Amino acid sequence: MSTPTASAGHTGSPPAAAGYRAGRTLPLRVELARQVKRRRTLVMAGILTALPFVLAVAFAIGGGPGGRNDRVTLMDTATASGANFAAVGLFVSAGFLLVIPVALFCGDTVASEASWSSLRYLLAAPVPRARLLWSKLAVGLALSLAAMVLLPVVALAVGTAAYGWGPLQIPTGGVLAPGTAVQRLAVVVAYIFVSQLVTAGLAFWLSTRTDAPLGAVGGAVGLTIVGNVLDAVTALGHWRDFLPAHWQFAWADAVQPHPSWSGMIQGAAVSVSYALVLFALAFRGFARKDIVS
Repeated sequence: MSTPTASAGHTGSPPAAAGYRAGRTLPLRVELARQVKRRRTLVMAGILTALPFVLAVAFAIGGGPGGRNDRVTLMDTATASGANFAAVGLFVSAGFLLVIPVALFCGDTVASEASWSSLRYLLAAPVPRARLLWSKLAVGLALSLAAMVLLPVVALAVGTAAYGWGPLQIPTGGVLAPGTAVQRLAVVVAYIFVSQLVTAGLAFWLSTRTDAPLGAVGGAVGLTIVGNVLDAVTALGHWRDFLPAHWQFAWADAVQPHPSWSGMIQGAAVSVSYALVLFALAFRGFARKDIVS
């Protein structure tokens, strides 16, 4: 009596359930809906929406900003038009405030599942590990971009209502027509998002290494601050060119009558390079991690 032989290409793994498709697990729309409804998302949206109103009230109480020592800065032109007000909103928030939503949305995403002891159940659904990380990362980056778009959009609306729709006055001289100013501000937002990919990578990598969301978020913010401190050490010389923080305000070259793109290109290249390494480390480490929570 002959025994049945295994079919060619049989790997010995159990057959998948009927209708199961790995690519259909944890759809992006489901993950996005889950993250949008969370309290931390709503709180962050409220803070970013409130900031332009706080600035407008501050200018109304303290009077319009003015140049000091015959030196005019971007802040001194804040009340010139809605476009200027939006540019100032980005200037005061790009260095630190916009770091927080990026670290929050990318650092809390995996670690929070582990802290709730739901991560292993997601993987047992079964959701492939790579699929889970891609869904988490895509939604985290999407929410980070939405946060960066929300702030200037609200600031432009508040500034236009308070100071009128007009050209963007450049501190160094010259103006940008309103339509051109809006396009340049869109470029600025895109560059700020790219420059924050390092923070996103740090937060996401830490999120796959710890079960404490606060540790991942705080670690990413802390390391970003360390980068800013190192950039202030002029003794490092040209070594600072390899720090993402060194290029965080390169977007100022975009709001000039004749924009220069070299600084933004270098900053984007540095940021993307670091981010790709950190994202790769996150995927590699998570693929081998023993999930117990």
